Amino acid sequence: MAGKRWAALAATMLLGGCALRDAPIIAPPGPVLHTTAELFVVATLLMLIVVLPVLVLTAWFAWRYRASRRAADYAPELAGSTRIEFFIWAAPVAIVLTLGVLVWHYTHKLDPYLPLGPQPYVVEAIGLDWKWLFLYPEDGVASVGTLAFPADRPLELRITTDTVMNSLMIPALGGQIYAMAGMETRLNLKADRPGVYAGRNYQFSGNGFPAQRFDAHALDAAGWQAWLAGAKAAGALDRAGYLALAKPGVLASPQLYSAYPATLFDAIVGQYRDPAMCRPLSLAAGASRVRTTGR
Repeated sequence: MAGKRWAALAATMLLGGCALRDAPIIAPPGPVLHTTAELFVVATLLMLIVVLPVLVLTAWFAWRYRASRRAADYAPELAGSTRIEFFIWAAPVAIVLTLGVLVWHYTHKLDPYLPLGPQPYVVEAIGLDWKWLFLYPEDGVASVGTLAFPADRPLELRITTDTVMNSLMIPALGGQIYAMAGMETRLNLKADRPGVYAGRNYQFSGNGFPAQRFDAHALDAAGWQAWLAGAKAAGALDRAGYLALAKPGVLASPQLYSAYPATLFDAIVGQYRDPAMCRPLSLAAGASRVRTTGR
């Protein structure tokens, strides 16, 4: 009976598209996950340095000192073996030194602030209760609940929040970066191919936290132009619209905007640092451009 249950579970996973080839870490869609997968392989090999000898020696001891073998050497008074002491201490020291070098190397290689290529496409991400607002300065459009970018260019996210701390992550493309009021943090990502990748807020932020999700669309040239055309055909995001959007609430469906106040991102960051910029948020053209980059 138990065997049938396991077989049914395995079949369900396969039919549901849960094959290993579909996991981002197995088939990385971008350079950040490629490096992460490389790190996993290196870490696994390092662990095998400890695990494999234990497994081999366990099997060897069980065979050598089996009950039916009476001729095995038995030396209970053995002490002071230089060879045993060498292997006991040398392996851990070598592993710790190797880990130190690897941590330094991969910490710098996977720095989320490190550009992943020339001419990145910049998107400004603003965490709200409970949705993500994305601004596209290069094209003057905006979106909420969905993110799009051209797949042939790196993506640079400039992140802040107009509420409590949030955390933005697109697991298939890269790491997790926190969004804090009055600060700007950054995350550089890149998709090697067009696709749709799930993103969300990973920092608990209240009742609507589970619904603060979005799809990140890496689009080819034709798809990107079509998406831009759809955004430019939508209505504009004005001051009143933003203040309504910033109120706590779960987004019913993604929305696009053909325009938004050019100083919106800077004003949101600045209002928490400049006493003159108190809420309700001023979206005037002369709003403060105070910006602090946090890491």
